[in-house]
Amino acid sequence: MMMEASFDTEESFDDPSCLAPQPPGSVSPAKRQLREVKETKTTINSVTFPLPGEGPEQQLLKPNDWSYCDHFWADKKDPQGTAHVTGFEVLLQKQLKGKQLQKEMAEFIHERIKIEEEYAKNLSKLSLSPLAAQEEGTLGEAWTQLKKSLHDEAEVHLKFSNKLHSEVEKPLLTFRCDNFKKDLKKYDHHIADLRKQLASRFASVEKARKALADRQKDLEVKTQQLEIKLSNKTEEDIKKARRKSTQAGDDLMRCVDLYNQTQCKWFEEMVTTSMELEKLEVERVEWIQQHLRQYTTLRHETDMFNQSTVEPVDQLLQSVDPAKDRELWVKENKTSEVRPVDMDI
Repeated sequence: MMMEASFDTEESFDDPSCLAPQPPGSVSPAKRQLREVKETKTTINSVTFPLPGEGPEQQLLKPNDWSYCDHFWADKKDPQGTAHVTGFEVLLQKQLKGKQLQKEMAEFIHERIKIEEEYAKNLSKLSLSPLAAQEEGTLGEAWTQLKKSLHDEAEVHLKFSNKLHSEVEKPLLTFRCDNFKKDLKKYDHHIADLRKQLASRFASVEKARKALADRQKDLEVKTQQLEIKLSNKTEEDIKKARRKSTQAGDDLMRCVDLYNQTQCKWFEEMVTTSMELEKLEVERVEWIQQHLRQYTTLRHETDMFNQSTVEPVDQLLQSVDPAKDRELWVKENKTSEVRPVDMDI
């Protein structure tokens, strides 16, 4: 069952398309004739719209919201210009495109994870390098700590990549992955069926309209022939033609009534379903926003932890003392403290 719209239906559905149809002319059925009248409405792809500037101004159902339910009633041509796409199909394509873009974002994060993992691997490997391992003294201590910091930094980046997978990539991949497309198809089929019914009702109206015109024309011709005595038609023939014309008018009224009922049903379901799609789009955007913000949070944390791995290096570098290093080296490597002197004669 379709979800109900959240706005005031009593106010929102006060639409001319949902009102009861008017009979085809106010004169008696026996004297209905085709007359030139000013057109105030037009029917496009079986949907009836008011002509610009004709009839009362229509108020938006959700003013100032740019809601889906106010802006996708008409059809439009596809990019190739070869076929018409309904406004509802445009909304469905928006949902499918959003799903694809969400998948592409997850792929992007996956590539970021691979870079982090490779970077962590290379940092860890470099931290084991024997290069300059023989450096001594306070500078040697700082150099040893610098290499150790690479290992610590590698651990930070590895943790970052793991959290990206569990807290960003996976949620993006799994969001609406079960029945989302199936649900969209249900919406699509439901609205499409109503449009087919509407098209069928409109075809019936057109057929009934043509039948009424033919009956009226036949009645007019027989009446004129009788008046100028060009035919042996009797008054009974005229009455018979009049009854057929009346029946055709009644048929047209019935077809218009059924058409308006179907259009009203389509109108209501379009509002309800388009607002559901609007809600789904809001949820999608907010979901992605939430997890991309988690990405930036993790990135800030990585910078913070990386800084902590470098702080011991900074401290040791500040303690590097060439004089101290010289003293330590001399004490360890001296061979004698006795200086040479002149030889006596």
